[in-house]
Amino acid sequence: MIDHTRKFFIYTRKSTDTEDRQVRSISDQLAELKELAVKEQIEVVDIFVEKQTAKAPGRPVFNEMLLRIEANEANGILAWHPDRLARNSVDGGKIIYLLDTGKIAELKFPTFWCDTTPQGKFMLSIAFSQSKYYVDNLSENIKRGHRNKVKEGIWPQMSPIGYVNVKGSGIIPHADLAPLVRKTFEAYATGNFTLREVRDKFNALGLKRKSGRELAVSNYQKLLKNPI
Repeated sequence: MIDHTRKFFIYTRKSTDTEDRQVRSISDQLAELKELAVKEQIEVVDIFVEKQTAKAPGRPVFNEMLLRIEANEANGILAWHPDRLARNSVDGGKIIYLLDTGKIAELKFPTFWCDTTPQGKFMLSIAFSQSKYYVDNLSENIKRGHRNKVKEGIWPQMSPIGYVNVKGSGIIPHADLAPLVRKTFEAYATGNFTLREVRDKFNALGLKRKSGRELAVSNYQKLLKNPI
């Protein structure tokens, strides 16, 4: 029988960033969390789905959920693992503070034990810290890999507009787009065109992203600031 005093939000998250590459899909998370809710006989008030990294604060869906918890719409959260809730110290601190104030009475994870005792909150803080360390360490490893590639004369990422990557080497000008990029610089340097006019002119001439989509004003702004 469902205990209506235990009102939970289900929160699922998966981003396209590297740190979430091995994480279960949102549908897999949802299936497991719904099964846990039935097993624990708790009421699920709402389900939150977010497709964004948690390495920095400011996730809109996560923040909405916390606001609704502060408004007493629910007093618990079901999530697949603590790293779904936070990979940064600000959001992790918010969760622990809501536990301290009693706004969150329970956190349930199928992959992690947690309760509201001092020991439970301590273990949760360690889990949040481990999640942050993982992101920080991953970022440093990627930067180090990029630096090493640059030392070896290899372009470390996707080539900018107007260039193409050469496997195991650097970048070379794109046969069709490089001349258009050069003309973009020349046109804007005259002072006779605004960024929007540059965009309209060179989009019409065929300057575009690798995906084939048209460039926005912000893309031209970035392009014209690129020293390459």
